[in-house]
Amino acid sequence: MCQVTKGTLYGLSLGPGDPGLITRRSWELLNSGRGWCYPVRALGSDSYAHEIVRRSGCAEPQRMVPLHFPMIHDQARLAGYWLAAAEQVREILCSGEDLLFLVEGDASTYSTFSHLQRTLLALDPTLAVEVVAGVTSYSAAAAATGRSLADSDDTIAILPAGYGVATVEALLPHFDTLVLLKVKPLIEDLIDLIERLQLQEGSYFVERVGTPEERQIHDVATLRGTTPNYLSLMIIHNPERTRTLQHRGCRQKSD
Repeated sequence: MCQVTKGTLYGLSLGPGDPGLITRRSWELLNSGRGWCYPVRALGSDSYAHEIVRRSGCAEPQRMVPLHFPMIHDQARLAGYWLAAAEQVREILCSGEDLLFLVEGDASTYSTFSHLQRTLLALDPTLAVEVVAGVTSYSAAAAATGRSLADSDDTIAILPAGYGVATVEALLPHFDTLVLLKVKPLIEDLIDLIERLQLQEGSYFVERVGTPEERQIHDVATLRGTTPNYLSLMIIHNPERTRTLQHRGCRQKSD
């Protein structure tokens, strides 16, 4: 039971890698003396989110709490890790301390923070949680390559590439831009699709955007036979897709 005023958990977005993309709000909180917690894939390993803050030069607080979230897909096992992390965070919040959960990218977009937040509030709905918005990897990638994600009334879809090439191909007629995250396992199949549909000119690959190891590839065919980093994405523009007529500034649904 909490005996004092409870602390607040902040989902602190840090952007995809460049410390210069940390927002002013996140920077103020990082320098407030509040404790940090962050996800690690294995006990004793480092955290990519922590690495972003370290490169920013921000001084570390006294309380540093790594939370173990392994890279597994077994939902039953994962639930146990989420619960253990939420209980650990809850104990600190109930002592009256605030905690900052460090998140690469944006805390509300494909983030480990959402799992922690949901589990924590299931344990104690009275706890305060604040999400601090940040720059996403795909918006940073578009900016880095000098290409717009969407113009005027363009449509855009964002999805993990793990949904498969068949899904990507099915979506292409309906969207001007597809953002594919975590493309590493499907890179060869995606290149085949891009070449078959002749979308090479509008496709590009970005890896570890905003870091010293950032890599931009426009000729995606050169990625054949390579192993991209886990932190990679692909953006596909489909300028030749068939569009419906506009009605009062909005697209009419086609028959």
